[in-house]
Amino acid sequence: MSVNPTVRHRLEAQGFCGLDNDVFEALAPWMRWTYTLGMLVTIIGVVMMSPVVLWSLAAVTAVGIFFPFHPFDLLYNFGFRHVTGTWPFPKSGPQRHFVFVVASIWLAATGWAFYVGSEIVGFALGIPLILVAALASTTNFCIPSFMYNTVVSRLKKPAVNGKV
Repeated sequence: MSVNPTVRHRLEAQGFCGLDNDVFEALAPWMRWTYTLGMLVTIIGVVMMSPVVLWSLAAVTAVGIFFPFHPFDLLYNFGFRHVTGTWPFPKSGPQRHFVFVVASIWLAATGWAFYVGSEIVGFALGIPLILVAALASTTNFCIPSFMYNTVVSRLKKPAVNGKV
């Protein structure tokens, strides 16, 4: 049995490249782990209109900008993977680092909206954030990774007749 080519493409678009088929097949169902946990905490923060929950998640997510992993990856790598009998998650690529930048800023802004008492803005920011995370959690399609790859591929495209 092999991983669906669409799933493989979407996970590689997130920067999970260079994995052999056995590792990829074993990890593919679990690579939604970090997005799913982040989404669940975001739901709690938005429903409670809690800047503390949202800012805490923003801080946790920001760790993933500077390190080759997200802290939720560590929960999997040093804990839950022993239940699943799989390999640890690979290090984050630039796409995931970009995702963590976007998510950290978005979470901080959502928390700020609730902090200043602007519930409408908080929900207007929080609900789409939850939906973006839900999309990645259910389909492996990550909008910020797609945006990153689109921009980078255009920047790397060679000029033809002086035009890009």
